[in-house]
Amino acid sequence: MKPIWIVDDDPSIRFVLEKALARENLPTRSFTNPREVLEALTQIPAGDPARQGPQILVSDIRMPGGSGLQLLEKVRELQPGLPVIIMTAYSDLDSAVSAFQGGAFEYLPKPFDATLLRARVGASLEKKALRDEVREWNRKLEERVQEQVAQLNRLGRLKGFLRTASGIIVATVAAVWLLQSIPVGGQGSFADVP
Repeated sequence: MKPIWIVDDDPSIRFVLEKALARENLPTRSFTNPREVLEALTQIPAGDPARQGPQILVSDIRMPGGSGLQLLEKVRELQPGLPVIIMTAYSDLDSAVSAFQGGAFEYLPKPFDATLLRARVGASLEKKALRDEVREWNRKLEERVQEQVAQLNRLGRLKGFLRTASGIIVATVAAVWLLQSIPVGGQGSFADVP
């Protein structure tokens, strides 16, 4: 199972988060600042299932060396589908709105209890699973549409071929009819053809 990455400059918050998530059998990896997270994200090899990134990122909004909102913006570039939960001790409306506008899945005001944390993590996992499922259905639908378009194109070419072939057949039948109508041995004229 991929870990939940935690980024907070406060070691006591990281400790509480790690313990609460460990009780749910959710592995974690902790960072002290946004720079460490970005370095770790850029070191994940593409297509290597053994070294995948996090399943969720839980980040404080205000830290030395960068804000959680700046981190959120950069994470969106590197891992567009990664669920991000933004935490803050400053539970003001502007921070929450900025977090959601930046693409955060959830917002977690500090202080929080473990039950609320588990609920937000669970909700983020469900949202991600639904997004992944929708993405997969969209991919399958796109494949099906492309197959249908290809089939229609083939049918269109077949229809064109049949139109051309039927024109050739009509012309051939007319030519045969005309040839059969021409008097043999020079007797008569085309005016005599019925």
